[in-house]
Amino acid sequence: MDTDTVRAAQPGDASGRRREQRGWYFYDWACSVYSTSVLTVFLGPYLTSVAESAADADGFVHPLGVPVRAGSFFPYAVSLSVIVAVLLMPLVGAAADRTGRKKPLLGAAAYTGAAATAGMFLLDGDRYLLGGALLVVANAAQSVAMMLYNSYLPQIAPPEERDAVSSRGWAFGYAAGSLVLVANLVLYLAHDSFGVSESMAVRICLASAGLWWGAFTLVPLRRLRDRRSPAREAALPGLRQLAATVRDMRRHPLTLAFLLAYLVYNDGIQTVISQASVYGAEELGLGQSTLIVAVLLVQVLAVAGALGLGRLARRYGAKRTILGSLVAWTVTIGAGYFLPAGAPGWFFALAAGIGLVLGGSQALSRSLFSHLVPPGKEAEYFSAYEVSDRGMSWLGPLLFGVTYQLTGSYRDAIISLVVFFVLGFALLARVPVRRAIAEAGNPVPERI
Repeated sequence: MDTDTVRAAQPGDASGRRREQRGWYFYDWACSVYSTSVLTVFLGPYLTSVAESAADADGFVHPLGVPVRAGSFFPYAVSLSVIVAVLLMPLVGAAADRTGRKKPLLGAAAYTGAAATAGMFLLDGDRYLLGGALLVVANAAQSVAMMLYNSYLPQIAPPEERDAVSSRGWAFGYAAGSLVLVANLVLYLAHDSFGVSESMAVRICLASAGLWWGAFTLVPLRRLRDRRSPAREAALPGLRQLAATVRDMRRHPLTLAFLLAYLVYNDGIQTVISQASVYGAEELGLGQSTLIVAVLLVQVLAVAGALGLGRLARRYGAKRTILGSLVAWTVTIGAGYFLPAGAPGWFFALAAGIGLVLGGSQALSRSLFSHLVPPGKEAEYFSAYEVSDRGMSWLGPLLFGVTYQLTGSYRDAIISLVVFFVLGFALLARVPVRRAIAEAGNPVPERI
């Protein structure tokens, strides 16, 4: 571990560490509005409606001459974004570790995503291709930025603090999402009073997320600091670098085993996040205002859930707490299959169940993985971790889209995601995390 990283974890440097941690929290505050307002609430139904307006008589659009059912265009665009991210993240992660210059790379990725999101104001009429392109750029940029952001965790928090620091970061993000969603709800419901159309209100909400993202990114860019890194080999092109990282992980097979489990169950989590509003709108026939209130409920309860599961982890350990959350995810999504159409109350109950386990399962997964990363390879390893994080996983959206394309039923599409939680539970249960931490060369916390 380099000397700057060691100093960052020393109790004597507590005030500097706390200042850096507070700055780190604010990146979640900045970018989570994109995940909430854009990816979860507005863009899925809106881009689907734009694609439907451009569809032929059979309900298909034809990007690059390929027939795609209009209802599948949004999840396919999410899947394409992760392919782009897979090419970029290993390259950027290795460069960040090699040079120690994470902060400028974080800024470049964040402002690329913020600009693409602000550009969604131009999405109207039948411009579904523009919407898909902006979605791919914003999602890929968010993946790169989140990879760099997550890789700071083992550098700014000693092992005994990481569950709490990670949980606070998620709580900050969900609090910001709640605040902005309230403003979105006011604008959307009262758009006539503001003298704008419903479509214009949605476009304003999309663009404002980009402006928020860019404005609050200034805080972490001022407070986080770069750390010197020992000289390392030059980064390789994207997929070759990812392959090199995976080969390096083979020297730490238990770290790789955890990452595989996380990749599987997080595919399910992120696909639920990105497709729930489409399911509510298209299958259950719920209005946009109902969807916004449901997502707002998720955000509010996710703050409490992240902090609450963080406390449970201190008592029972992060691994056991994550396993319990996966059981809850399986029950919740199974129940979602049976929701009656046109019944907002039941959809709100589903949202409450998601909110209580959402933040904690993600926060604890991030902090647990940080213990399994060999010192000095934080960004490189988190680039592999981020491939399946924050709605960028390709397999879940692809399965959702293909299931809908084959069956024409969003109920079948949503229930297909249960397999990710069941398989993820089985894989995680087999990982001996205490031995994995020791083999990665890190101190083993008293309870993990």
